[in-house]
Amino acid sequence: MTRKLLLTIIAMTLNTLLFAANQQKTTEPIAYLDLSYMWNYSPDSQTQVNEIWDILHCVATLQGVVNRNAPHIYINYVKNEFMEVDRYWWDLYRQKGKWLNRRDTVYYNDIVKLTEDYKKKIRGAVVYDTNVASTSCVASAVAGIEDLIAIRYDTSEGSLYNRLIMNGPKLKVKVWLVNRDGTSMFTGQGQIPQTDRPSTGSIKNDPYIWFISNYMKRNRCSGEYGAYYLDQYWKQSPHSAPINAHCLTNHDFFVSHRAFFFDLSPWADESATDEKAQPVGSDFSTLTEMLSEAYRINRGKKICHIGGFPAWAYKYTRHAGGSHEDVATEWEFSRIISAYNTFKDADAIGYGALANASFWQHYPTAKQYPQKWITDEELQHLGYLDDKGHVRIEGRKFIIFYVGDYDSSAWITSVLPHLWKDPERGKLPLMWCISPVLERRAPMVMDYIRRTASPNDYFAAADNGAGYLMPGMLQAPRELSGLPDGLDAWTRHCRPYYKKWGLTITGFVIDGQAPGLTDKGLECYASFSPNGIVPQKTPRTRLFGNMPILRAGSDLVQTPEQNANFIVQDMQHSPIPFGWYRDILKSPSWHKQMMNKIAEIDPSIELLDAPTFFELYRRWLREHPEAANGKIE
Repeated sequence: MTRKLLLTIIAMTLNTLLFAANQQKTTEPIAYLDLSYMWNYSPDSQTQVNEIWDILHCVATLQGVVNRNAPHIYINYVKNEFMEVDRYWWDLYRQKGKWLNRRDTVYYNDIVKLTEDYKKKIRGAVVYDTNVASTSCVASAVAGIEDLIAIRYDTSEGSLYNRLIMNGPKLKVKVWLVNRDGTSMFTGQGQIPQTDRPSTGSIKNDPYIWFISNYMKRNRCSGEYGAYYLDQYWKQSPHSAPINAHCLTNHDFFVSHRAFFFDLSPWADESATDEKAQPVGSDFSTLTEMLSEAYRINRGKKICHIGGFPAWAYKYTRHAGGSHEDVATEWEFSRIISAYNTFKDADAIGYGALANASFWQHYPTAKQYPQKWITDEELQHLGYLDDKGHVRIEGRKFIIFYVGDYDSSAWITSVLPHLWKDPERGKLPLMWCISPVLERRAPMVMDYIRRTASPNDYFAAADNGAGYLMPGMLQAPRELSGLPDGLDAWTRHCRPYYKKWGLTITGFVIDGQAPGLTDKGLECYASFSPNGIVPQKTPRTRLFGNMPILRAGSDLVQTPEQNANFIVQDMQHSPIPFGWYRDILKSPSWHKQMMNKIAEIDPSIELLDAPTFFELYRRWLREHPEAANGKIE
């Protein structure tokens, strides 16, 4: 046999195998695990609380490993007052012509049977300590890196450990985060096991240092993904928020990307509320070490994506015995992570639970979703420009609503469908502000709303671009981290998302406790958001090159009628004829009710679509040098 013929046969064989593998990816049945029976579980039953925790932690890590390269396992669990979330998206995409229409499905209601059937796709289990809450977060990280499932040590009859490790499939335990006799491996004393580091003096923090030493410093985990979700402490206080706020369902996506996991306080000036005996600032120290390691792994070139949000109802705030307010804690966490080139996908309490992101991440989106900008001719036809191209104010006042906060994959998946089907949608121009990076975990939502949008639905980026960070913390010199300037990395990160989703406006830039944007920071935003940004720490008005900048206005937190009165008074006292107002998770009907009231009180106030608003504002700035130069207060 000639060498050429042999190579040809090998190539044909490889092509055949590749084709077969690809076919298997699309034709292998989907496993559908129905956990809706847990909807009736009570937070008053410790047995049921343990079962919720154990099953959801196990299945989330199983999904993360098995769904890494193709969508195989789907669960039905998340629901809220509006909808059965997982069932809604499943039913939508099972329809004729949709992505899942022709996929065979095997239905399960038993995690043990599901695990047995997918045993060959995992390497075993990582077992963690019931008595050291933080080991549950470390277990999720290890599960993703080592292709394991996470199981809590509990030898009692009927426990998941009993059913999966001691009996049933008898999975091999590859990593122990507890001694084999059930005693704690991490004690907060002496030397941290399997490391050369002394204990931090914190039982909570030692497992994270173990993980940093054995995985992060050895470049064994991703620096591009992290996960900030509750540890087992949730079991002590399941009443503090909706029962699915444990967010174990959210782990799967991050497990699939071999992320690091943590649940740590951002405050350096106090002990964490879940471990009062720890040395002050222990959590903060561990958090910044993890972020520093992620930055090192990424070589400063990439932006790290963290899923999650401070669990303010459970920990780290005055709600939980701390000294800091909720929003202050949110902003401090954002300030810290931003100093290390990191943003958060803000799965905040209320609607923070998200299942199946590891499954949906494989949904095929379009290459681009373009949006049209308004032309001079259209502005003249609408009566906003005269024949010389000058803005015609003529006693009018122009407003726009930041329709948000869609900076969370969980929120757009769980709440936006309810608002999207509002019968009044499309009757008013609304600027829907959605972070484009949410396509990573909820591409099916992003695609759906674009395909069903009306001409009055326009899209801008949510805070603060392709992810929620405080961009002032990217600017050198950098507080906290002392790292080199990160603006170029942010530009590289944001630009492709803005291009794909047709975005040219950043609807809100939360500066929080970070510095405001410098000229270099503004240059960064102008490169991907040329038609406007709305920061907090800026003069009321400014034109930077050709990019209009408008300082953020007020949040609308009252009834539509009260908000209408506020807007009218605010605009009547404003030195400029342009106003921006923010609302959170409000329906088109709510906006219409508010605008009807505004029209009754002051018909000179007009709600504009985003291209008209920002183009008129830009032209007005050009015609008013004081405003363009930030001299109006």
